[in-house]
Amino acid sequence: MENEPARPEGNAISTKRSRIGSLMGVQVVGIGSSVPENRVHNDDLAALGYNAEWILQRTGIVQRRHAPPEMATSDLAIEASRRCIERSGVDPGDIDLVLLGTYTPDMLMPATASTVQDKLGLSAPAFDLQAACASFIFAMITGAQYVATGCSRLALVIGADCTSRVLNPADKQTYPLFGDAAGAVLLAPGDDNQGLLAYAVGSDGSAVDLLNRPMGGSRRPFSASAENNADQYMRMEGRPIFKWSVKMLRETTKEVLKHAGMTIEDLDLVIFHQANMRIIDSAVADLGIDSRKVVSNLDRYGNTSSASIPLALDEAYSEGRIRRGDRILLSGFGAGLAWGTVLLRW
Repeated sequence: MENEPARPEGNAISTKRSRIGSLMGVQVVGIGSSVPENRVHNDDLAALGYNAEWILQRTGIVQRRHAPPEMATSDLAIEASRRCIERSGVDPGDIDLVLLGTYTPDMLMPATASTVQDKLGLSAPAFDLQAACASFIFAMITGAQYVATGCSRLALVIGADCTSRVLNPADKQTYPLFGDAAGAVLLAPGDDNQGLLAYAVGSDGSAVDLLNRPMGGSRRPFSASAENNADQYMRMEGRPIFKWSVKMLRETTKEVLKHAGMTIEDLDLVIFHQANMRIIDSAVADLGIDSRKVVSNLDRYGNTSSASIPLALDEAYSEGRIRRGDRILLSGFGAGLAWGTVLLRW
């Protein structure tokens, strides 16, 4: 299923086509999340020259969590994983795979998943997946593949980011959007009716310049030079990303429903990546989704990147909104441009 569209002109983004499939015989047996205690309200940003009302109107965000200096991505991932394991009631010794979706690792080498594995006392291979804000969905599909093929019996899948560490406080378009958090799920073999009824996943590298962090890799290593300092931070062109996100959510939702032989009305719960309330509202309206089925915590946490979907999923589960057999739509998207939409039967 390949497509090579013309290069986007101006602010109009066209996506490459998704890879579509299904992975059954997999179930979620545990879930947990973690956020820093430090709340940063819109009014708190006034000292940096921000307009609190503008932030709320443009994004739907009221507050976000920022990790203190001593806290790293692995700390959030470890706490979320501990809660997930405790709730599941499984023996940690049975966990045989650790996958961490993140683009803010503790360090560039080794994988932060190795630190998580060690601190949890697990005996399992551990590695990171980096697909920006789509990292958790990429990790979930990967973990489901391991379980569905018998290569794993109990996979710990985590999404975690400390995005506040890679933001430029002077960037008024980007800085107020993001917060820090982690979420985790445990995947195990299930019955034939459980698992990923359908997934649509893809990338479009022609638009990497729209959302990136230029400095810190092999092309442009970190530099102490003042003139290059701003390039160590994330930067984003909001308008084209907004247009692409709404289009991607609409198209991939239709793709997974068609593959599963279902309709919008068949969905029990919907969790879109918590990037911007206007993106979520636009997609919900375009698709005709019952707003009562849509989970959102963007107002309280901001865009928590790789953690946004498992964090919202954990909250929904804790509130009793998820029951065995429910059909749940999850969709993550971000830099790359990368996207992944999953129709999960819980």
